[in-house]
Amino acid sequence: MPELAEVDYYRKQWNAGLDEVVSRVFVHPAARIFRDTPAAAMERGLPDRRFLKSRAHGKQMMFEFSGGAWLGLHLGMSGELTTAPADHVPTKHEHLVIVLESLALVFSDYRMFGKVTLEITDDEEAPLWWRNLPPQVLERSFTKSRVGEFVKRFPKTPLKTLLLDQRGFPGIGNWMADEICWQLKVAPQTPAGSLNDAFLDAIWKMTRFVSREAMEVIGTDWSDLPDSWLMNHRWRDGGICPRRGCKSELLRGDLRGRTTCWCPKCQE
Repeated sequence: MPELAEVDYYRKQWNAGLDEVVSRVFVHPAARIFRDTPAAAMERGLPDRRFLKSRAHGKQMMFEFSGGAWLGLHLGMSGELTTAPADHVPTKHEHLVIVLESLALVFSDYRMFGKVTLEITDDEEAPLWWRNLPPQVLERSFTKSRVGEFVKRFPKTPLKTLLLDQRGFPGIGNWMADEICWQLKVAPQTPAGSLNDAFLDAIWKMTRFVSREAMEVIGTDWSDLPDSWLMNHRWRDGGICPRRGCKSELLRGDLRGRTTCWCPKCQE
């Protein structure tokens, strides 16, 4: 599933159409991505509006159009945003195509776990659900005290499971949570209640570090993170811990329904 940096990368792909006017919208009406807003509402609500701005918040995206139209978008597990020529004909998995003056904005999602919504507000202010999202991990309001208070609310919950909770760590997904735990040398299964205040501060610092690096590398041009990170070694059985002096075989297992990877030596 795309995480914080991947989401921002995809958001920026549609920026090629900024300041252009929507001429037509193509949809696959039966696609599950329209489970909250009918596909017909996209066809009626977007034409003749100007594409003004794109935003990302964790795993959520918001695209602002003139006249108070707000297109919310979540990529789900397999969603992608691309652009195509203005005369592009949608293919099987391209469930939403917004045609502008010089190009088309394309949302494809072959597994259809993604979602799009459209709200039109009278005051042209972003929808309430967007304004109520928690602070992002790279914002000033994402503080040590906020992290500490959130983690302490769930003393029996494994640390990795908490890192995946979008109420506290918006944008953090599976690989980033594994990376944070590995960088901190703590087992992902560690109960949150066993962590002292100093370690909670370390979680705050490492979450911001991993997020910042991911945004600069993946979020810019989808480059690869350093081989010294767990990221490049966690995907396959038999992977080796990249930490200098370790080289233990990585373990993989299920943790509350999510595939998890860790080093049994570095993360006892």
